[in-house]
Amino acid sequence: MAVLAVAVGVLAASLGAGPALSRPLSDKKPHKGVAAAHKMPVQGIDVSYYQGDIDWRKVRDAGIHFAYIKATEGGDRVDEKFLDNWRAAKKAGVARGAYHFMYWCRPASEQAAWYKSHVPEDDDALPPVLDVEWTTHSKTCARRIPRAAAIAKIKVMLKALEAHSGKRPVIYTDPKFHREVLEGEFTDYHFWLRSVAAKPEEIYSARNWAFWQFTTTGRVSGVAGPVDRNSFNGTRADWKRVLKERCLCGTATSTSLNE
Repeated sequence: MAVLAVAVGVLAASLGAGPALSRPLSDKKPHKGVAAAHKMPVQGIDVSYYQGDIDWRKVRDAGIHFAYIKATEGGDRVDEKFLDNWRAAKKAGVARGAYHFMYWCRPASEQAAWYKSHVPEDDDALPPVLDVEWTTHSKTCARRIPRAAAIAKIKVMLKALEAHSGKRPVIYTDPKFHREVLEGEFTDYHFWLRSVAAKPEEIYSARNWAFWQFTTTGRVSGVAGPVDRNSFNGTRADWKRVLKERCLCGTATSTSLNE
């Protein structure tokens, strides 16, 4: 199992005694298939400029322990709210990490260089995330490439993100891309899985996971509109150990942790 190095510093503030999850965390369109995710003790969000201005202190007080913030996309786009969110989340004491959205029309080396030129090398950041999914919605890069070529690009990006951050990256994906490209691959990496209508183990074949994106219609105090909500695959004690020991330290090795 891969180790996720996490600097402690400000991250400890994201745990603390922690407000109760009965605080303003909800879902505009809840699905019964992911009801278990709402009860998991360590909750997070992922954000981009779509969320507009965020009151990170309210987010923290609502019961959010961590946030993944969009940084870069392809080899020529930076999220316009990235640095504002990056700094404000840290100031509020919310553990945060950056993610890069992969495009298949651009060399991985160029995308890696773009990410490294825009994301600070902060020791207190969560491990970086590589977001890999088909970009069929894109007006400029709706291209699908062969599986072997996609895997090769992902390997280049993962190596570059680890070299830049000093932390082993996490792979985010959705069911279709996982089935067509990732199934059986990258078993020594932690995964962040999208599953908005069922538990991840019901959708993904033989894949352990560290984070679960369970809704895109979440409601969190401090965020004006809908926001993606996520949960960490472990207990509060596991999360406290992540922050204290700077690694996952055996957590997220089984999808049964939160059953």
